[in-house]
Amino acid sequence: MDQYFVPPVVTADPQANVTDLLIERVRLTPDDALFAVPEGAGWRDITAAEFLTQVRAVAKGLIAAGIEPGDKIGLMCKTRYEWTLIDFATWFAGAVLVPIYETSSPAQVQWNLSDSGATAIIVETADHFSKFDEIHPDLPNVTRVWQVDLGDLDKLASSGGAVSDDEVERRRNLAVGSDLATLIYTSGTTGRPKGCILTHSNFVELSRNAAVAMKDVVAPGASTLLFITTAHVFARFISILSVHGGVKVGHQADTKQLLPALGSFKPTFLLAVPRVFEKVYNSSEQKAEGGGKGKIFRSAAHVAVEHSEALDAGHVPLGLKLKFKLFDRLVYSKLRAALGGRVVHAVSGSAPLGHRLGHFYRSLGVTILEGYGLTETTAPATVNLTDKFKIGTVGPALPGVGLRIAEDGEIHVKGINVFGGYWQNDEATAEVMDGEWFKTGDIGALDDDGFLTITGRKKEIIVTAGGKNVAPAALEDPIRSNPVVGQVVVVGDQRPFISALITLDSEMLPVWLNNNGQDATMTVAEAAENPAVLAEVQRAVDEANALVSRAESIRKFVVITDDFTEASGHLTPKLTIKRNVILKDYAPIIENIYNAAPATEGQSLVH
Repeated sequence: MDQYFVPPVVTADPQANVTDLLIERVRLTPDDALFAVPEGAGWRDITAAEFLTQVRAVAKGLIAAGIEPGDKIGLMCKTRYEWTLIDFATWFAGAVLVPIYETSSPAQVQWNLSDSGATAIIVETADHFSKFDEIHPDLPNVTRVWQVDLGDLDKLASSGGAVSDDEVERRRNLAVGSDLATLIYTSGTTGRPKGCILTHSNFVELSRNAAVAMKDVVAPGASTLLFITTAHVFARFISILSVHGGVKVGHQADTKQLLPALGSFKPTFLLAVPRVFEKVYNSSEQKAEGGGKGKIFRSAAHVAVEHSEALDAGHVPLGLKLKFKLFDRLVYSKLRAALGGRVVHAVSGSAPLGHRLGHFYRSLGVTILEGYGLTETTAPATVNLTDKFKIGTVGPALPGVGLRIAEDGEIHVKGINVFGGYWQNDEATAEVMDGEWFKTGDIGALDDDGFLTITGRKKEIIVTAGGKNVAPAALEDPIRSNPVVGQVVVVGDQRPFISALITLDSEMLPVWLNNNGQDATMTVAEAAENPAVLAEVQRAVDEANALVSRAESIRKFVVITDDFTEASGHLTPKLTIKRNVILKDYAPIIENIYNAAPATEGQSLVH
């Protein structure tokens, strides 16, 4: 059993809670910008001291409204400054926040609030309120409701005048490291979501150790623009880490406005899932194609990957250096400018990034620090660092974190980041804990330097009728990188061969059609029967098949006209597929694949 542990680099403080991170930040740099909010065409800075003042004011309002220490408060709100303001104000009032994804259904809202025992909820919009109102009769304990868009945070802040500073200070100091900091409900790819008990020490110790390990990324003067949901542990942890590290944070939840926001905010690092990096690459390629410069872009991309690989090999030939310098002026510099011009790092998680994209962005001047973690590990367990970096891996363990690989290849994690179990669910907790080790359910391997590589999800491993073990991600990730492809679901458990369900990317499709001499106005349904589109999907499947053995390759695929979304129930809020739901909903189509004629290599069956 492979095992690897990185000792903590910061002495643990079992008495500290998350509010201490903000108090210390204000002590160190009270006048430095900790946040920026949109104002006109630009951004208005909010200093650390100003943020603390606002946090205390909202905390007083919560106390005046009857919130008691230990009370649970639900929060349903998109990624914006107020999310983190509410987060810290809740802690200052001695309470516990229960995040709810803004895309959650009324039934999901009801489950999170009832299972957690919440007594209050803060929603952002009228739509969020209507979801709550629908199930409010089933939640008699939820007696207080506030709505951000109605100005209720300002009303809270102005209503707490009778609450003393001493009372807020007493409340914020009640929690120690081992106490509950938040309940984050898993996105529930199978069964009902489980509440993950994350403690103050999980956030405090991981933030303090990660800040040292990532000192080149997270430090005063650095800035980031958050656009993934703060209800997810990934962005939530980065928000807390940024407060600790003095990083200026902006927010832009509307991804359609992301490029203009990047241009005006000019962050130094980004936080994203691989699908975002794929989209930026694909849209850039198709834009170049539309302008008659597709060949130049593809040549530049090839040189970028080759250049990065040569850096790893320790020698860049002169000819390659000259090509790289030319393309840096013609192509790479323009892409850097589109990201705001100052981005030098990006942190990627939730799914594998892929070899090609990692090398491409590195030559662009953006080092993507791929990491790995789960809600149960307070987000990162591992991450590539600027001085410990291997493309294709998710990096070494962070300080204070241990890794081991079980005999069946499952990754186990222990350390400062491991959660305190599932809320009111001892049976589920016992299933995933082996002493102090958390059994992640993911399959991977450690190299001699302690770098972790993820190869698949234990529960998702497909075993064909012939006994061949197949990790779906090895096929799905390369196919998904094609610009016309939306999502891919590989199937074949206990079947004679591997096949796939493939959706089209409705956003990229018109651009691709136009660039390839097709009618850009055709519908997704029409495109699913278009020979040129099918040939492009076939090409993506063939390229993925070339990476695996014949027994693991996709013999048939179906292009379906539906889109997998959060709203349809087929994607989680972090945009990963709910495999079991898709297999159930598309069972007739899957049966048709295997009941049809014998398979040939990569055959398109129905669309």
